[in-house]
Amino acid sequence: MLFPENESQRLEVLNQYQILDTPPEEIFDELAQLAANLCETPIAFISLVDAEREWFKSKIGVTISEISRSISISSYTILQSKILIIQDTLQDERVATNPLVTSNPYFRFYAGVPLITSSGFALGSLCVIDFAPRNLAVKEQVALELLSRQVIRYLELHRQNIVDDSQRSFNLLFSKNPNPMWVYNQDNLQFLDVNEAAVIHYGYSRKEFLQMRVTDIRPPEDVPIFIEHLGRNKTNLHFVGQWRHQRKDGQILDVEIVTHSIDYSSYNARLVNIRDITEHKRIERTLQESEARFQVISEGIPIPLMISRMSDGLILYANPELIKIFNFSPEDLVYDKKILDLYHNLADLETLKKLLHQDGSIQNYELQLKRADGSYFWAIASLQYLTFNGESAILTVFYDINDRKNLETKLQEQNEFLRKIFESIPLMIALIDTNGKLQWVNQEWESVLGWKFQDFQTGDVLEALYPNPEYRQYVINSIQSAQRNWIDFKTQMQDGHLLDTSWTNVKLSNGQIIGIGQDITERKQTELALKAQAEREQLMRTVAQRIRQSLNLQDILNATVQEVRDLLGVDRVVVYQFDSQMIGTIVAESVEPGWTVSLNVQIHDTCFQAGAGVEYYQRRKRAIANIYEAGLTDCHIRLLERFEIKANLVVPILLEVSSQNPGSHLWGLLIAHQCSGFREWEENQLDLLDQLTVQLAIAIQQSSIFEQAQTELVQRQKAQVKLKNALAEKEVLLKEVHHRVKNNLQIVSSLLQLQSQTLKDPEAIKALRESQNRIESISLIHKNLYTSANIGKIDVADYIHNLAASLLISYQICPGKIALETDIDSVSLNVDQAIACGLVINELISNALKHAFPNQQVGTISIALRNVGNNIEMIIRDNGIGLPDNLDWKNTDSLGLSLVYDLVTEQLEGCITLERNHGTVFKIQFTQLTLH
Repeated sequence: MLFPENESQRLEVLNQYQILDTPPEEIFDELAQLAANLCETPIAFISLVDAEREWFKSKIGVTISEISRSISISSYTILQSKILIIQDTLQDERVATNPLVTSNPYFRFYAGVPLITSSGFALGSLCVIDFAPRNLAVKEQVALELLSRQVIRYLELHRQNIVDDSQRSFNLLFSKNPNPMWVYNQDNLQFLDVNEAAVIHYGYSRKEFLQMRVTDIRPPEDVPIFIEHLGRNKTNLHFVGQWRHQRKDGQILDVEIVTHSIDYSSYNARLVNIRDITEHKRIERTLQESEARFQVISEGIPIPLMISRMSDGLILYANPELIKIFNFSPEDLVYDKKILDLYHNLADLETLKKLLHQDGSIQNYELQLKRADGSYFWAIASLQYLTFNGESAILTVFYDINDRKNLETKLQEQNEFLRKIFESIPLMIALIDTNGKLQWVNQEWESVLGWKFQDFQTGDVLEALYPNPEYRQYVINSIQSAQRNWIDFKTQMQDGHLLDTSWTNVKLSNGQIIGIGQDITERKQTELALKAQAEREQLMRTVAQRIRQSLNLQDILNATVQEVRDLLGVDRVVVYQFDSQMIGTIVAESVEPGWTVSLNVQIHDTCFQAGAGVEYYQRRKRAIANIYEAGLTDCHIRLLERFEIKANLVVPILLEVSSQNPGSHLWGLLIAHQCSGFREWEENQLDLLDQLTVQLAIAIQQSSIFEQAQTELVQRQKAQVKLKNALAEKEVLLKEVHHRVKNNLQIVSSLLQLQSQTLKDPEAIKALRESQNRIESISLIHKNLYTSANIGKIDVADYIHNLAASLLISYQICPGKIALETDIDSVSLNVDQAIACGLVINELISNALKHAFPNQQVGTISIALRNVGNNIEMIIRDNGIGLPDNLDWKNTDSLGLSLVYDLVTEQLEGCITLERNHGTVFKIQFTQLTLH
């Protein structure tokens, strides 16, 4: 690759234009497009040839932004002053093998004009390219050269803009610089320019400065030295030095100057930047005076101290106390004594250097030092940086602690002896301070619990060992009491398991507490085994006693499931009985409140029907801790999910077929369910159920024998049929009686209705209507009795609903104004209780309709009747205006409220309470009586 003779200068000029790698510009793109149009070529570009590449400022017909200079055809263009035309590139030996010619994009024609600056440097070219051999007409060549000159003009304009910007930046930095600056003529030392800071700092005006020479601002005695200095540094582009300057008012300033040679309006000039160091010089002199005072003071301080050079550790100064404590002679310090001679362990010196570099100073670092006679002693060292006689140095102060260290060594030996004793004791030992922070533990503590002492340097040991806050407070209270008796705790190990431990505490005089503990897992397991054995034996005795006391299989099964649930602490225990088709029914259940009740549920288990239950014939027991990880079939899992089961124990109940026909019959299953979560079962729990099934099998067989004996009662049952027939006839008669009573009450109600139509007094009419409503409520009772299939049972829900509806009609309540809500359980009442309840409901609803919703107010009346244990609770509420606060409703002239109180307390033998909260609520409770 050929280069122009002035290549280095050409590249320097090219860089001055600052055009490389700039964004596209419209004017250059237009010139390239015009070249392509004039020469009728598909490709044209304006390129600049850099040291290693040809970069395209503008390009037409190509997409690349640059190519390597080694394959650039324009590299030949910049070697000449006129246009370069290659009619057929394959015929020109310079480019015939060029990749741009022999491969894509296959250039066959090239014409380029060098872009030559006014100073004669070729920066690049304006080129046109075609894909076929051709030539340019003279007219086209002339046009291409004219366009190249236009490109040069715009490049010169771009450069001038850069120069102008640079000049403006210089002017701004010069004029606004906070340091004094000036420009002077190097030939005659005349000031050419000064900035604002120089005018302010030196007290001369700008006009005065421009009439002066640089020697005028120096003290007269310094001028010869300055002239000599200028002579020595005349050829230097820049130099730095410290001088003295004189202000207009005569004040002498210490300054540091930096000078640069520059071109300034064709003058051979120097730019000077000045920094005032007067205050710095004053401080430096003050420090020198302070160092002299320091030497006088340090020699009188009764503490060993020295100053060493930071670079090489040479001792620059040592006071008499240090010389004394190290047994130095005056000659020792004369012959370049260094600080490394003082340290017993050189690693301490390296550590001190690192700490001093990190923190800037060191306080109270313990180390062992070496005297001049070779003996050692312990001391505390404090270090900090300082400047001594103009050098970076380190001040070191020593305190002799040899006696204290010897005492500490003895104490450590004693502590080590005690530590070995504690480590050998087969008990856990821990030391806790008054704030509950762990101070020390022995090896047995770490070995048993799995924790390390380092785990609790910042954490709370009690929080880790006892995560439950309430249990942790119990532990803290036990520790603080420091009673010398053993207390058992559940302690959490590092792996998360709970460990049975027992602890006692010893409180020291300084408030710290020593905890002594032991692993009691084996003891606890023994206790639990004994307890489980006792519970199993007790359960066996209970079931066996039930079998002996009763032949009623259901009672035995009910007692068994209840006892097992209490003993195992499970959510549900059931007895599941199979029929011949392997369809089963839950025949006994004890279940924790809140879980699905499965008693009497018939289960069509296709898993058992498909043969999955055969394994139970072989007395297989199953303990499933997690139904999803036990390998169960999908149908089995869906069955368990139906009853919210997460884990269970299953034991088959097998009956001996007969003594003549040996073998077992699968009667059913005894199952314990855990619904609240997954559960790991104990082996003895499964054995317990297995033993119980033997007792249950005996009870079932005894019950079967008992059932056979029931056949002897057939004749008695026939007699009972006759009695039932007689009872049916009696029921027909009773229904007729209730029918006639109801009709008679209806007649009385009609008479009251007729009587009210003859009266004019509203109060009298109101009283008759209320009496009529009371009779209607009693009449409804008798109507329900003779229409009911069971003569002794009243449909309470239907009765209350009809009664309330008739009251709304009676008081002519507009539809939608008063809403009626009922919540009635399946409650059975005898006739007397039903009549009393009906009258109470009649009075309270009537009272609400008359008084609770004045002025057509919208509201709601609700009636609730439910079983609460052995009692019945009835609640009648409204959201109306409520009863007056001063009303004593138990002692009132109101017949209705007095009747309600008497009916509840005397007829129903119950209690009634009133609540005045957002309306009126009457709560009534009474005992359910036997139906008769």
